[in-house]
Amino acid sequence: MLEYSPESHAGQAGISVHISTDSSLSLPPSLPPSLPPSLPPSLPPSLPACLPACLPACLPGSLPLCLPPSLPACLPGSLPLCLPPSLPPSLPPSLPPSLPPSLPIFINNEWQDSVSGKTFPVYNPASGEQICEVQEAEKADVDKAVQAARLAFTLGSVWRRMDASERGRLLAKLADLVERDSAYLATIESMDSGKPFLPTLFVDLQGTIKTLRYYAGYADKIHGTSIPMDGDYLTFTRHEPIGVCGQIIPWNFPLMMTAWKLGPALACGNTVVLKPAQQTPLTCLYIGSLVKEAGFPPGVINILPGFGPTAGAAIASHMGIDKVAFTGSTEVGKLIQEAAGKSNLKRVTLELGGKNPNIIFADADLDLAVEQAHQGVFFNAGQCCTAGSRIFVEEPIYEEFVRRSVERAKRRTVGSPFDPTTEQGPQISQEQQSRVLEFIRSGISEGARLECGGKALGLKGFFIEPTVFSNVKDDMRIAKEEIFGPVQQIMKFKTIDEVIERANNTEYGLVAAVFTSDITKAMTISTAMQAGTVWINCFNALSTQCPFGGYKMSGNGREL
Repeated sequence: MLEYSPESHAGQAGISVHISTDSSLSLPPSLPPSLPPSLPPSLPPSLPACLPACLPACLPGSLPLCLPPSLPACLPGSLPLCLPPSLPPSLPPSLPPSLPPSLPIFINNEWQDSVSGKTFPVYNPASGEQICEVQEAEKADVDKAVQAARLAFTLGSVWRRMDASERGRLLAKLADLVERDSAYLATIESMDSGKPFLPTLFVDLQGTIKTLRYYAGYADKIHGTSIPMDGDYLTFTRHEPIGVCGQIIPWNFPLMMTAWKLGPALACGNTVVLKPAQQTPLTCLYIGSLVKEAGFPPGVINILPGFGPTAGAAIASHMGIDKVAFTGSTEVGKLIQEAAGKSNLKRVTLELGGKNPNIIFADADLDLAVEQAHQGVFFNAGQCCTAGSRIFVEEPIYEEFVRRSVERAKRRTVGSPFDPTTEQGPQISQEQQSRVLEFIRSGISEGARLECGGKALGLKGFFIEPTVFSNVKDDMRIAKEEIFGPVQQIMKFKTIDEVIERANNTEYGLVAAVFTSDITKAMTISTAMQAGTVWINCFNALSTQCPFGGYKMSGNGREL
C-alpha cells in the first residue's frame, strides 16, 4: 500500500490519499483448525474490589470453535491488520451473569459511586437483555474529575515533572496490558456493542494497541524550533501541553476511540476527563483498571460514564477544561462547539458525520470494487462515520455492479457476535434500529428500488437485513442524510465532471473513494474531492500514522 498525506499532524486542513496496490488481506495462508479451549492465565490477579464481579478476570473455557480457512467475509478487505502471532482463545458465548448492583466511575485513580447515586442500565444489543447497571456521572462528578485532573496538571506535580520518555513508558505499559487482556476486552466489547468478536479482536483491539504504542514512541519526540530574528535576540518555540482535555467518545468503536483520544493527549503531557457513550461504557471502565495497574499518577485519567445532556454538556461548558475533543454526530458537535465558545473559548476538535461518496469507474477491477464497496458500507453493521453509502457507478457497468452487489449482500451472514461465521451483528439499540428502518421506508416511498433486505431480522436483538437500493436519486433522504446502518445506495453517472459535482454536493466531507485502473482519473478525483481522506482502490485503509478528519460539517481539526 502506498500512502500520501499532504498535511502535517498540526491539525490543518488537508487530505490523505491512500492507494492500494494489493487487495488481499495480510492474513496467514491458513489458520489453525481450532481455537484453544480456554483463555490464557495471564490476566491480572485481581481488579479493584468493586469490579471483579462484573468484569471477572477469567472467562469460561467453553465452545472451542473452528475457524473458516480464511476470513475475508468477516473482516474489511483493506484494513491494514496486524495479527497476533497466535490465535485467540475460545470464543465465549457471553460473560457470566453474576453482576454487582452497579459499576462505579473512575476519578483520581479511585472507583467511586456518582454524587447523585443514580445508575443507568447497559444492554446487550444482540439480545436486548440488560447486562448491568453503571453509576451515572453528572455535573457534580465532572467537577470532581476536573478538580483531580487540574491538580494532576499543577506545576511541580508528579505528572508535570515526569520525563517525556517516562510518559511514553507508561503508555507502552498500558498497551502491553491491553494486549495481555485483548481476548477478554474483545469479549466485553462484543457483548456491550454487538460487534462480531473476530473483527473486534483483529481490528479494534489491534488498532487500540498500535495507537497506544505509536504515541508511546512519540512522547519524547516533540520538538520546538529556533527562529532567526533581526537584532541581538534568540527566539525559539516549544510545544506545551494544553492542560485538562475533555474527551467524549462514541459507541461504535469504544476501545479504538478511547485510544485515539488518550494516546495523543497523554503523550503531550495533558490530563484527561473522558466520557464513554452511555450505550458502551464497559470496556472503557476496564481500561481504568489497566490505567491504575500501569502506574499512571492519580488524576491523570478520569472516566465518567453518563449521558450527553448532563455529563457531556458539563464537559463541553466547564471553565476548568482547556480543550474538548468529540467524536459523534454533527448535530451534537454543533452544541459542543457552541458550549465551548460560550464558556472559556476552549479549543475544540470535532470528528463528526459523513455521507461519503464511493466512485466506481467502468475500468475498475469489478470484483475488487464490489467487495470493497460492500465492506465499505456494511462493516460494523453500517455504524461507521466513514461508511461509503453513496456509491456512484459509471453507466456501462451499472447493472452488473448492482447485480453483484445484491448477490454479495444476500450472502452476508447476520447473527450472534460470538459465532465466528457472523459478519454483521445488531444495531446498537432499538432506537437506532427503528431509525434505520425509517430511512429504508423513506427510500421506498421516494421511489428508490429496494433490491434486497429492508426488514428487521430475528425475534430478539436489534438486527437489520443487509439492504441494497438501486435507482437512487441525489435528492432522496437516503442519498443525503447519514443513515448509520446497513443500507447501500447505488447511483449511476456518465462523466467524470458530473460525478465530481454530485459527489461534492453534500454538507459533509469526511472521506471518499475511487476505483479505477486509470491513474489520471484517480488523481483527478482525489484532488477534486472535498474530503479529509480519499482512498484509491481501497476503503477504510486507516492508520495511526495518518491524520484523520473532515471538511465542512464533518468536523474541525484532525485526530491522530
